[in-house]
Amino acid sequence: MTSDNNYFSSDGNYEKAKSWLKSQADEIGLEFNIVEFERPAEFAIWMTWKGSRPELKSILLNSHIDVVPVDQDKWTWDPFAAEMDSNGNIFARGTQDMKSVGIQYLEAIRTLKVQGFVPERSVHVSFVPDEELGGTKGMKVFVETPEFLKLNVGFGLDEGIGNPDESFVVSYGERAIWQVKFTAKGNTGHALRFIEDTAAEKLQTVINKMLDLRCKEKKRLESDSNLGMGSVTSVNMTILQGGLQINIVPPELSASFDLRVTPKWDISDALKFLDGVCTEAGPGVSYEWIFRSDHGFAQTELQGNSFWEAFEKACNEMELKLDVQVFPGATDIRYLRHIGIPALGFSPINNTPVLLHDNDEFLNDKVFLRGITIYERIIRNVTSAADVPTIP
Repeated sequence: MTSDNNYFSSDGNYEKAKSWLKSQADEIGLEFNIVEFERPAEFAIWMTWKGSRPELKSILLNSHIDVVPVDQDKWTWDPFAAEMDSNGNIFARGTQDMKSVGIQYLEAIRTLKVQGFVPERSVHVSFVPDEELGGTKGMKVFVETPEFLKLNVGFGLDEGIGNPDESFVVSYGERAIWQVKFTAKGNTGHALRFIEDTAAEKLQTVINKMLDLRCKEKKRLESDSNLGMGSVTSVNMTILQGGLQINIVPPELSASFDLRVTPKWDISDALKFLDGVCTEAGPGVSYEWIFRSDHGFAQTELQGNSFWEAFEKACNEMELKLDVQVFPGATDIRYLRHIGIPALGFSPINNTPVLLHDNDEFLNDKVFLRGITIYERIIRNVTSAADVPTIP
């Protein structure tokens, strides 16, 4: 089995993707819409299936178009040919992240329309670029437009993550991305002397404090089987910079850290921690933001939420085992949660090794086809959810 997988681009050329998506909308019988943003932002596409009660809050099914690059030398299969082996495994970049889910939305709607089902709530299927680079040129811009406001979205679904066991992961929140650069300034001079108050000594304190947090969070995760990665804060030192010459004590050194901050850590406490690191390291130590997104701190309250109840009921009817957790990474759905729209992350992928962004990424054909059936039931249920959900 093969397909032209390049319709969903990894290089930022989206023209084929736009044309292909329009052809699918026309074929299924969905209204096709596109809004082009002012550069450097990109665009957003959405297809609309009008409900019998369009005045109700609508449902948004979101998928990103872009994928991460590949190292073709490390793939057994052509990463953009979507070839299937004798076991039914389809190998291609994006089979898990997240082309499969976007197609499952469309195929589920196609099937429901053939069956004569008409949703009460309107359904919008959105396709956006730039998710892999933070969504700042795609979904982040889209949710701020008048076009998005007119969609009257009351509930959203987006990608989740696969699972190697029988259960399906569903997320109600995700970790915030914090990337910080600490800079320490101190006395300089010839390296033959014991110079006091150096940048290196101060930066050592910074590194020790940050890695101590890393150690504590890692131990907390390992000691509690009820915790997932999304429930702790990961910390990794990723860049060290500084130095003028081997025999000169540097006047300035820096260390950069990537943190994925759990929403279970109060944002004010997290910021106080970073400030405290600088204070303890001493005068001349500061930090700057390389990237900061607090959107991940917004979570969807499940209790009393009629959309969640409808989603869960659909899964129970299909006897699906759910693993409800905070998503360990970041997806475009955080932009919906940030503006108060309840949303879940869910990819109907189980019994599958997690290979998003990995070599030989694949999805079994049976898992893929079952996912269409799963989304058929979910769409039926959430479009019929009670009129007034609890919105966080």
